[in-house]
Amino acid sequence: MEVRKREGESASSLIYRFTKKTQQSGVLKEAKKRRFRARPVSRVKRRLSALHRAQKKAEFARAKKLGLA
Repeated sequence: MEVRKREGESASSLIYRFTKKTQQSGVLKEAKKRRFRARPVSRVKRRLSALHRAQKKAEFARAKKLGLA
């Protein structure tokens, strides 16, 4: 990103133009997206997680039937 100072332009207006230009370009948004990007979960972990959720759901349903939940 490059912004040059115009003749007779104040420093604050130059900073304003620079921030406006960076926001419009989407540079910061892309940088943040890359910084906090989550790594893909492996197939095995997803499967184990799904099995765990199903087991917990069944336990809750059973407890609900028995009047414990």
